[in-house]
Amino acid sequence: MTGEPLALDLLNTLPYAAEGPPVDHLADAAGLLRWLALEEERLPGAAGVREATADDLAAVRAVRADATLAVAAARRGERPPESALRGLNDAQLAAPSIRYAQWDGDAVVVTARRSGPPGQRVAAALAEEVAALLADPALARIRECEAEDCTMLFVPAHPRRRWCSAARCGNRARVARYYRRHKGEGPQAAGAPRPVRPPDPPRPPAV
Repeated sequence: MTGEPLALDLLNTLPYAAEGPPVDHLADAAGLLRWLALEEERLPGAAGVREATADDLAAVRAVRADATLAVAAARRGERPPESALRGLNDAQLAAPSIRYAQWDGDAVVVTARRSGPPGQRVAAALAEEVAALLADPALARIRECEAEDCTMLFVPAHPRRRWCSAARCGNRARVARYYRRHKGEGPQAAGAPRPVRPPDPPRPPAV
């Protein structure tokens, strides 16, 4: 799912289901490229990226791991782990953004530019988005999809929104209620525990 704040779109690349292994949309370089193609209009550094290395993938996944820990703690009203904040800061420092000024013939035009490999540029932009979200009052409005087998996160545009996607999870919830009413059970029995979004694996120590 895309269309949420970029920081949440990143977290939503690793949703968890009630049954079976998690589906990691950034499991490999091909998955990263597919996701960047979906986000390229909003994510600085994503446009035009057609190749991704293992290092590029690792850089983005490391930001996701730090974001998972930091956002989860902040949503609970707790202090984010220092290691997660340090990881987000380090990712930004690896490819800092500068305001590049140039003359276009009529006026000075300023654009944001980052140096470094594609993965580091994308990771830095994502880390910047996560840092901004952690300091944004909108953090308190983040919700988890109410479907019993979904942990997607979203910021509701209206207070009655309950699902990450009304067409997907909302419709499945309606079908489940129908089964429970007419069959006494549904695709997932009422009262079954919701899945818990665990953090990504720990980041490897810096070398």
